[in-house]
Amino acid sequence: MGKQNPITQSFELPDGTPVKIETGKLASLADGSVVVTIGKTMLLAVATSAHSVREGQSFFPLSVDYQERFAAAGRIPGNFHRREGRLGADEILTSRLVDRAIRPLFPDGYMFDTQIIINLISADGEVDPTSYAALAASAALTVSDIPFQGPISEVRVCKIDGEYHVNPSREDAERATLEFIVAATMADITMVEGEAKECDEKELIEALKIGHDAIKVQIQAQLDLADQLGVEKREVELPEVNEELYNELSARMKDGIEAAFGEALSKQERGKRFKELKTEVKEALLEEKGEEWMAEHGSLISDYAGTIRKKMTRELMLDRKTRLDGRKPDEVRNIWTEVDYLPMAHGSAIFTRGETQSLTTVTLGTKRDEQLIDTALANYNDDFILHYNFPAYSVGEVRPQRGPGRREIGHANLAGRSIKQVMPDETPYTIRIVSDILESN
Repeated sequence: MGKQNPITQSFELPDGTPVKIETGKLASLADGSVVVTIGKTMLLAVATSAHSVREGQSFFPLSVDYQERFAAAGRIPGNFHRREGRLGADEILTSRLVDRAIRPLFPDGYMFDTQIIINLISADGEVDPTSYAALAASAALTVSDIPFQGPISEVRVCKIDGEYHVNPSREDAERATLEFIVAATMADITMVEGEAKECDEKELIEALKIGHDAIKVQIQAQLDLADQLGVEKREVELPEVNEELYNELSARMKDGIEAAFGEALSKQERGKRFKELKTEVKEALLEEKGEEWMAEHGSLISDYAGTIRKKMTRELMLDRKTRLDGRKPDEVRNIWTEVDYLPMAHGSAIFTRGETQSLTTVTLGTKRDEQLIDTALANYNDDFILHYNFPAYSVGEVRPQRGPGRREIGHANLAGRSIKQVMPDETPYTIRIVSDILESN
């Protein structure tokens, strides 16, 4: 077989930088694959989705993994094994940004195992590849037969020397006074995350508009590529809602949910009350309709009950202008704090807001305590570290402790970026902050 001839589609960033999307050359057995090229930087994104659903699957099993190959930048990993291992913190953060942008655009009830893998396979050091990860993932889904309701794209908008730039170079982005990641469909902005030294509402709105305009160009390129391929999405039988059962459950649960709402219960008490209500309804239906009917509809009752609870609670909050715990919309939860709680820590504080509590410590170290950051594109020491832990007991659950998950890394990053903005430029210390969540609502 001769060399494959890929199909390509190109567009330009607002500054004239050309970007090429290519498909049909690599990973042809996957449901969808593309290579996104910006100069000498290349990202390979591959999308696959199962054709059958695992028995009892009750949620959408989507995984998104962004990983930088060290060979892309002509480097060998600095770890003991000298090979890429589990995703690093920066890779996990990029994976989360992509996940959040694409997850809502799969059909309701789609429970097929789906995996998106994005690899940096060539890097010139100037281009920030993370700015193109969501574009690559969306393009792979768009050229596949997977029923993805995109395309979307995601851009990095920075304000540098008073001017807005879309997907600036890594070096230029370091001088930014404002930096936002914007994700959007052709019609709507769907996600924003970022930071700024300080910015007013006008600046933020302007950044979002510039980002969305650039995204529309990228989406059109994906649509044009799919048209060249003549893509047809696979037909998938999604479960239909049993309207009769749903309406009957709504009628039976309405009074109980309204009563619980009016009592301004704690999270644990609300959960207990809802569990009792669901049990009462199931027992009543079992007695009225028999075991054979319950065997057929029992799993649907659990699924529908949660949906009904969420829908009715939302409607009650909007109608009564009252929150679940009895607060008005403009009232904050009760907050109390205490400092120097731990006598031997360098610094410590308890922060409690309603039913959410953090015990936080600060430790000052020397330059020898700096964290080594070793990625495909950078190798340096960091003197500011923020870790966030979310143990199962904080929500009254039991599960094994397996180290920090993606959520913990993501939340640590959000807090760390906020605090970094007010840290001194020069400090003789390595500073480590640890936030242990002891309660969470």
